[in-house]
Amino acid sequence: MNKITPFLWFNNNLAEAVTFYKSVFKNVNVISPRLIEGKIYTATFEIEGQRFMALDGGPHYTFNPAVSFFVNCKDQAEVDDLWNKLTADGGKESRCGWLIDKFGLSWQIIPEDFSRFMATTDLEKSQRVMQAMMKMNKLIVADLQAAYDGN
Repeated sequence: MNKITPFLWFNNNLAEAVTFYKSVFKNVNVISPRLIEGKIYTATFEIEGQRFMALDGGPHYTFNPAVSFFVNCKDQAEVDDLWNKLTADGGKESRCGWLIDKFGLSWQIIPEDFSRFMATTDLEKSQRVMQAMMKMNKLIVADLQAAYDGN
């Protein structure tokens, strides 16, 4: 088990959330659902190797963007796929690659290229990329590349 594992509090929709994340991500493993009266009460699951623990605790607490999950995407196709799935059915787009899914969890859907562009020692290039990113909701690799190249 990981030393630190995110623990998520859902509002009477944990089973729906786990089913949803299984439809969004390629590698989801439900390790241990705990049932009470036929309903999932707690669950441990992994998404792309990251373990989560969750409770179906009711409406006492809600998620907010102060905590988000950063997803490093290999290319635009993966960004598009995850963005579309996570914003479906009540999810909301936000700025700069952030979104909130229908359960209220915040995600950062970021292409690998963005980190490469920002790692440059050329301050002008990284500032252009940052300015381009600040105008976007979903990040578009081609537009970030154009900003990096000065086009």
